[in-house]
Amino acid sequence: MTKETDKMIQKPATRKSNPREVAMDILTRVEEDKSYSNLLVNKALQKAGMERADSALTTELVYGTIQRLNTIDHYLGRFAAKGLDKLQPWVRNLLRLSFYQLYYLQRIPPHAAVNEAVNLAKKRGHQGISGMVNGILRNVLRQKETLTLPAGLNPVQRIALGHSHPEWLVARWVRAYGADLAERMCAANNEPPHASVRVNAMRRTRGELLERMRGDGVTVRPSLLAPAGLVAEGAGNLAHSAWYAAGELSVQDESSMLVGEVVAPEPRMRVLDCCAAPGGKTAHMAERMAGHGTITACDVHEHKRQLIVDQAERLGLTDCVRPVVADARKLSGLYPPESFDRILLDAPCSGLGVIRRKPDLKWAKEELEIADIATLQKELLEAVHKLLKPGGVLVYSTCTTEREENQAQVEAFLREHQEFSLEPFPESPLETGMQTDAADKDAISTARRDQTRKEAEGGMVQILPCDWGTDGFFIARLHKSGQPAAEMGSDV
Repeated sequence: MTKETDKMIQKPATRKSNPREVAMDILTRVEEDKSYSNLLVNKALQKAGMERADSALTTELVYGTIQRLNTIDHYLGRFAAKGLDKLQPWVRNLLRLSFYQLYYLQRIPPHAAVNEAVNLAKKRGHQGISGMVNGILRNVLRQKETLTLPAGLNPVQRIALGHSHPEWLVARWVRAYGADLAERMCAANNEPPHASVRVNAMRRTRGELLERMRGDGVTVRPSLLAPAGLVAEGAGNLAHSAWYAAGELSVQDESSMLVGEVVAPEPRMRVLDCCAAPGGKTAHMAERMAGHGTITACDVHEHKRQLIVDQAERLGLTDCVRPVVADARKLSGLYPPESFDRILLDAPCSGLGVIRRKPDLKWAKEELEIADIATLQKELLEAVHKLLKPGGVLVYSTCTTEREENQAQVEAFLREHQEFSLEPFPESPLETGMQTDAADKDAISTARRDQTRKEAEGGMVQILPCDWGTDGFFIARLHKSGQPAAEMGSDV
């Protein structure tokens, strides 16, 4: 981290802050220090003391600019005489977020966006910089209608530039899903994510919490995908709500909620969550077990153990959840074979299903990383499957869209381990959760949802970000043949 950028991000902490200035500082930090935008946004908003509208604008400018980065740079490049690369990082990011307002946001008057940018340039730089910023942005306004994609692009180039994704990633999705679906995935990644929460069934039913939230003026509806889920609009960060503090809900994406449903642990079972931090899926499984039984929640990082502990304490699950710091590849040295009734391996992955929540991820990832991640996933599967009892269930999940990490990983495992087979998902997530909205007239979305149901019957589902407007997620349910041995001790 540079001293200059550190100073920049700290400034808003001491006074009422300009949302564009805060956004500019965050974007500069992301570019220079490779920091995660979501962490910086959360930290900056906590320090800045802004009104909700200004906080929302800051968030929109950061995520929107990063989402549309290569398209913005493509168009801006023609207006910067010496090229964007020659500009100071803060100037480059000021121009980017200003272009985003002028080109993508209809609700902000163009003159306001330009004036704010010029004032910031004067404050941070000098007269020459502010004059350049003013000239570039006014030229953008004059030529806005001419800013269209070049003719003659092939499908991968057109999708990548039109929807601001790396060409290598678009090419992978075109090969895997076809051009139409790949384009829908990219478009979905540029939509704002839903605010969704999982209801703690040990504290309230979904219907009860739904009515309480509506009674407090929150626009909220049941999730169409997740039986325990609610989707809220305009409610702010629900992790700061009284319902969260009381342990009545947890913030979680709808598709991620399906994992606990597919594991389907029952009271008094012994469950292993191999890569558990920060503990959301661990807690969901414990809630399903009504706190009766044992979930061994493993993570390799000591500092993440506290995240699991905090979740369990907030939700009233400490009697059920047992955090363990260990490399999941070495768990066979800690527990005897066939120790657990259920195993969840929510494996480390490329994360390419959560781009809408972490837009900088698509620019930070490189294609070569996927093969290395797939190797780690294979090692984890090989290490933990021996800990499952005969008759037990192993669920393998990721938050990515890549076949190499998902279907191919499971298929290779099944070829090498004949005692395992795919098993249909439990009924609840498919029949009571995945209900198509009657207002949805999109034939492609309906076909995708029907396909998801069929996949679930086969025990292996790939959810894409364009299917339900959720994170992309992969879930496979594997059954181990044979009968359980006599019950073991309860101190696993």
